[in-house]
Amino acid sequence: MPDPVLLSVDARGIATATLNRPAKGNAYDEDLLAALIAGLDRLRDDAAVRALVIRGAGKHFQAGADLDWLAKAATYGPEQAYAASMATTTAMQKLNEFPKPTFALVHGACFGGGCGVVCCVDVAIATHDAIFGLTEVRVGVAPTPISTHMVHAMGLRHTRRYALTGERFGPEEALRIGLVHEVAAADRADARLAEIIDQTMLSSPSAIAMTKDSFLGANGLKLSAREMSLLAHESWMQRASAEGREGLAAFREKRRPGWYR
Repeated sequence: MPDPVLLSVDARGIATATLNRPAKGNAYDEDLLAALIAGLDRLRDDAAVRALVIRGAGKHFQAGADLDWLAKAATYGPEQAYAASMATTTAMQKLNEFPKPTFALVHGACFGGGCGVVCCVDVAIATHDAIFGLTEVRVGVAPTPISTHMVHAMGLRHTRRYALTGERFGPEEALRIGLVHEVAAADRADARLAEIIDQTMLSSPSAIAMTKDSFLGANGLKLSAREMSLLAHESWMQRASAEGREGLAAFREKRRPGWYR
């Protein structure tokens, strides 16, 4: 099986983490989360790395959780189910608190946890073909592992709307609500990203690390172990609920869920 996350570092110290499950829209499962966590840990401690770019292979950036994996996780016992949710919570926390500048280049689908990734980076650029959605509630699960990051990025008002309705929206709306910073044409997005990275390289690495840590810490935006545990617990409990099982079954069977009226 190909690596679910491809890591590379160029001569300037710009690392790229490419989410690499294109046949699944780069939807995450336990293997992808484990690879992303390991990659973030390795890059964090590498003094030669100056910045990190998150990309998606193929047609899409990141289509959220792999629903086949979620359906399997719904059958796990409590300990294993909690661990699965903690993996998502940990990956997002490590990306959010990564001490170096982080960037996301978003194209195609960006749903659920994909939006969580975007909320956790410092700069997000979307192409005109990008489509977003906080779609977890449509399949009976709750986006608790990314909830705090969504509120920090978009504010409570916008998060409440889109996390509850599950509506899809385009890049211009993502820009309006603060989910992304810029929208660019597909043939211009890489060049625009390079321009922003070039500007960032003028900044002191230690000053960047201190600034990020101070912004998050002084504003109560760093998750404690207790908070992470609670978010993961809420996630697996909803996934294992009757409606969590029904929502995932309905999606896989291409039918309306039982709660639809």
